[in-house]
Amino acid sequence: MMDRSVPPFAPRRSLGRTGFVATRLGIGDLADRSVPFEQGVATARRALEAGLNVIDTAPGYESGYSEEIVGEAVRPFRERVFVVDKIDDLRSEVAPQVEASLRRLRMEAADAFVFHGVSAMADWERLAAPGGGLDQLDACRAAGKVRFRGVSSHHPDVLRAAIEAGACDVVLFAVGPWCDARYVDEILPLARAHGAGTICFKTFGAGKLLGDTSGYGRPLAPRPRGKVSSGGRTDDAAPAARPRLTVRECVHYTLTADPDVALLGLSFPNEQDAAFEAALDFRPLAPDDMAALRARAAAAIAGKGPCWWNPGA
Repeated sequence: MMDRSVPPFAPRRSLGRTGFVATRLGIGDLADRSVPFEQGVATARRALEAGLNVIDTAPGYESGYSEEIVGEAVRPFRERVFVVDKIDDLRSEVAPQVEASLRRLRMEAADAFVFHGVSAMADWERLAAPGGGLDQLDACRAAGKVRFRGVSSHHPDVLRAAIEAGACDVVLFAVGPWCDARYVDEILPLARAHGAGTICFKTFGAGKLLGDTSGYGRPLAPRPRGKVSSGGRTDDAAPAARPRLTVRECVHYTLTADPDVALLGLSFPNEQDAAFEAALDFRPLAPDDMAALRARAAAAIAGKGPCWWNPGA
């Protein structure tokens, strides 16, 4: 276990044009109603005490439970923490959603609100239209409810359109060993060129790269048993273990791609310690090593259900 007597993470660089100097790692979704509220708060504070200073939430994460946890957790650290919240309903009025989130957070303002899951061009065009979501969010900014705006998206084309329109102070998207190559090859450099901060998720492929899950700890459906093998034998033995990547490999892959912030799910102390150790031990990977991890990730994620962060997957 780490020596936690001294916070190991220090602010590293500006989160795009926001001017906020962010740590290399950020704290992702903490919502789990099976975990007591006080435990969720303590776990989030443990990461904040380690120095991390970006935290992400959304109203749809366990119906506001995540926002409540985040709001309470950051209270002693508020002046040094960048809080990202989301607008989940892309077709409804923005101001009531912002106000409801701020009530759950028990904050007067969040650092950023981003439109959540803008992964269809029609949704982006609706937000960008006169009087649409972007204009409504700007009105919230003028009222002092939020400082910065952006989008979270699972489609490189939408991200490109939003960044090129100058609409994003921050953008959230996938970067990891099993993610569409355009996120790294095109969207990261485009965001940097336009001054948009980059906060990237799916380092672990929703957990699929680390274990046998269809995502976020949900168990895979059992494999059929009694199947006749190619040799004519009925195989009733337990299925062989599937290939996996390690936390260290996944974290080093994302950090080599070098977004401003790698947003990791850090819901339990053991998850935090594994991620922290990997980040503190980080050295950039060579191109051949990155390619080898992508190949292994393809094997590790096979048969584990859709990867919604990759267009067409």
